[in-house]
Amino acid sequence: MYSVKANSVSKTRAAIAVKESEFSFGITPEMNDQLASPAELFLGSVAACILKNVERFSVILKFEYETASVEVKAVRLEKPPRMDEILYSLKIYSNDSKLNIKLLQRNIEKFGTIYNTVKLSCKIEGSIERVDP
Repeated sequence: MYSVKANSVSKTRAAIAVKESEFSFGITPEMNDQLASPAELFLGSVAACILKNVERFSVILKFEYETASVEVKAVRLEKPPRMDEILYSLKIYSNDSKLNIKLLQRNIEKFGTIYNTVKLSCKIEGSIERVDP
């Protein structure tokens, strides 16, 4: 079971506490340029899921990488307000010939907890690119 706690201060901001981490987010239009929105935190969890699985599958699939970066974008519908489509672009900086991009993507999309939860409610797809460090 997962658990988080959150609190807010009227007309200012809110925060989510997760173990030893705290994530502030905006709850008013005035905070939109300074703090993440709930939608951006949601996309952050998709990004975190993908990057965690890169690390996990680097061990299982026995490949080395220096760094990985992912950009996650979403198309939002207004009525009803919801994410309609999520697109990710993952770059893995590696010169390891054992890195099998197609197998890695299949595993990320099959075994990612957040990924699998999201795909039940909206379209999610992406690409993975190997980049020489």
